[in-house]
Amino acid sequence: MAEFLVAKRAALPPEAFPLPTRGARRVPGLRRDEVAQMSGISVDYYTRLEQGRERHPSPAVISGLARALSLTPDESAHLHLLCGVVPKERPAPERGLGDVLPRMLDSWPRTPAFVLDPLLDIVALNSLARALFSAFAHTRNLAEMTFLDEAGKAFHADWDRAAASCVAALRATRHLGDRARLAELLATLGEDARFAALWARYDVEPKTRERKVLVHDEVGELALDFQTFAIGGSPGHELVAYQAEPGSESERRLLALRRTR
Repeated sequence: MAEFLVAKRAALPPEAFPLPTRGARRVPGLRRDEVAQMSGISVDYYTRLEQGRERHPSPAVISGLARALSLTPDESAHLHLLCGVVPKERPAPERGLGDVLPRMLDSWPRTPAFVLDPLLDIVALNSLARALFSAFAHTRNLAEMTFLDEAGKAFHADWDRAAASCVAALRATRHLGDRARLAELLATLGEDARFAALWARYDVEPKTRERKVLVHDEVGELALDFQTFAIGGSPGHELVAYQAEPGSESERRLLALRRTR
């Protein structure tokens, strides 16, 4: 929690707030007393929160902090979790993917589709998704693909954006994943300086929908729209489907990729 508060305070531009001029700022972002005032708490109490000497603020204080730090709904939910405040609606117990979902994926031959677990491991995918990710032979984790696999840099036309999105998505769902696997994954990814820098920003944003440009080594650039769908009974698991614009060059290239498999 302490690191999250420090990172979010440092990311806020002072000029975006109606604050009195008090001379040059020595550090980026807002001052502690400014955040404390906007949160409705004392400077001493806020300082203890940032220093980790106070770890269990009340829900009202957490909400005040979320407003003062201009947190998104996802970031606010993440702060509540960091403070030990469990959401009122607990996730349903995981029942596994079963047999129907993999069969459903295979019934979409023109659509790359796969299932992600809370730690961005691909746990099921259809043949076209397998072809799309064919360059990644050593891992089926999206974060490891992006940061640790040599093919990752070339696979994303806008790698910086893809990397930031990947890290924000992992932070949004990590609390639903297996703790031992999470510790192992973060230890591995943390060896990459680019991942470590993005992880320290504490951005929280689950994957929803976006347009990506991927570069496949066989068919070239693919401009694809993706959409995610939550899977009932499997908290944190999401179905991800990619689609090219009908009649586009990307669709023709995607179909050509399908024919090679």
